[in-house]
Amino acid sequence: MSIEEVVMEAARKTKIDKVTLRKLELLSLPEVRPLTPSQIKSLRSKYKLSQGVMAALLNVGTTTIQKWERGETSPGGPALKLLNLVEAKGPDAIA
Repeated sequence: MSIEEVVMEAARKTKIDKVTLRKLELLSLPEVRPLTPSQIKSLRSKYKLSQGVMAALLNVGTTTIQKWERGETSPGGPALKLLNLVEAKGPDAIA
């Protein structure tokens, strides 16, 4: 059991208020890191995904993937979070 799980379990057992419990849960969220164009392309290549398949997994257009990989734009928000999940756990984590 990780330290986060121990703290969350202890917090639930002591019946702390929901606001405090929510703050604890937010503290245990993994950091969302920005990815460079080469990291995005490497991630896609690592799992042998076409730009079209990667776009479908992230619910964005193929052109968006192309722009990210060329460095014209950068992913943000939910797309960046999903890319971080793919990096950490593979594409099956979001499929």
